[in-house]
Amino acid sequence: MDDPSGITRREFLKSGAETTAGLAALGGVAYVAGPRRVLGANDRVRLGVCGVRGRGWDHIEGFSGLPNVEIAALCEIDSSVLANRLAAMQRKGLPQPATFTDVRKLLDDHSIDAISIATPNHWHSLMGVWACQAGKDVYCEKPCCHNAWEGAQLVAAAKKYNRIVEHGTQSRSASAIREAIDHLRNGTIGEVYLARGLCYKWRDTIGRAAVEPVPAGVDYDLWTGPAPLKPFTKNRFHYNWHWIWDTGNGDIGNQGVHEMDIARWGLGHSWPNRVSAVGGHFMFDDDQQTPNTLNCAFEYDLPNGKRQMLEFEVRHWITNHEAGIGTSAFGSEGVPQAGLEPHKAMFGGGDTIGNIFYGSEGYLAIDGYDSYRTWLGRKQEPGPGNNGGGNHWANFIDCVRSRNAQDLNAPIDEGYYSAALVHLANASYRLGRALSVNPATGEVLHDDQASQMLRDGDRGYRPPYVVPQDV
Repeated sequence: MDDPSGITRREFLKSGAETTAGLAALGGVAYVAGPRRVLGANDRVRLGVCGVRGRGWDHIEGFSGLPNVEIAALCEIDSSVLANRLAAMQRKGLPQPATFTDVRKLLDDHSIDAISIATPNHWHSLMGVWACQAGKDVYCEKPCCHNAWEGAQLVAAAKKYNRIVEHGTQSRSASAIREAIDHLRNGTIGEVYLARGLCYKWRDTIGRAAVEPVPAGVDYDLWTGPAPLKPFTKNRFHYNWHWIWDTGNGDIGNQGVHEMDIARWGLGHSWPNRVSAVGGHFMFDDDQQTPNTLNCAFEYDLPNGKRQMLEFEVRHWITNHEAGIGTSAFGSEGVPQAGLEPHKAMFGGGDTIGNIFYGSEGYLAIDGYDSYRTWLGRKQEPGPGNNGGGNHWANFIDCVRSRNAQDLNAPIDEGYYSAALVHLANASYRLGRALSVNPATGEVLHDDQASQMLRDGDRGYRPPYVVPQDV
């Protein structure tokens, strides 16, 4: 992997014939950032939303609720989904946008200021790079990349073309989570030695799906994009693509990347020294390829000779809660309910999504995206706690207007670091061995197979949908 602060190419990233040179990856169309409007504080930002079936609708609602923001275009490969979204926008009284099937045609529209990307993971980096080259700012859903190398390419493109690119890890805009990170920095729980990310989310079997004709109105070639074109099945398509290696990254790269980002943010690190992951696909006999149970460990050697750990765990079925996360123990204001000890509030159904930080003077727990609490001292007395969200959409639009990337709450390089930890863990799991990492650059050491997996996900790119080597 490359260090995005320098983006110098490493030996294991050599491409040669592996990628189409430069902008030829666009099928012969070389995008050059065209003239863009200079936006004043009261000018309307015209946004194109790419991928509108699931999370994309949240993008439409979130951005359209901001002053002087227009959803000017939708890009979607499923005509029935597109028709439903247009009808929903009409019911909300929103202006009818232009519509596109091919994102390259949307990017040719010089009236579009920015795009948001809510497609499947395997399109995120390529679409983001193309958008930067076309002079558009980018809001990119998590994870920003399907493999680590292409994430570095997106970071490089954002810098080269001076684009505003924000990662969709919205916890970084939540007031309570930012407050929690300040507590970690200021020593509220003492010396932090361990961060633990939890992704316990009920996931039923996806079963087995037979090959069938591509549904009417679906451009399956465009949907597949950079991935190998394989026969259509429902388990390779809407949502279940998360559990197929060609297109998804499992739950650690789906829900889990949010918690991974908070864990890494709280520790204040970029790259670890060592990564190991073990797990499997348990209980179900189905088409899922990614693990539904995963235990990961990231080791950090500190300059002062001490060490820190980041643990991450994915569970998919019946489980306990930890630190009251996912239960009523947090209370309505982000603090424990009176008389309810956290270790006695670990039972019940539902998801457990959050983080726990352990220190010499206590521990801090984060529930979901917007609340935290602390317990201090040997008696684990309740300490500071709070809840409160934020508007990640507004943060992006504000920076599009100001052109100040320093004000982004989740800049793309931070998203890249967190997504890269996901890919390192998945590579360790798939190869069945621990990986040694250069903590200055993120390169995997002495393991060509792991390096190649982090380069193209062990699947390559399908022309013309190729992430450019030279952005």
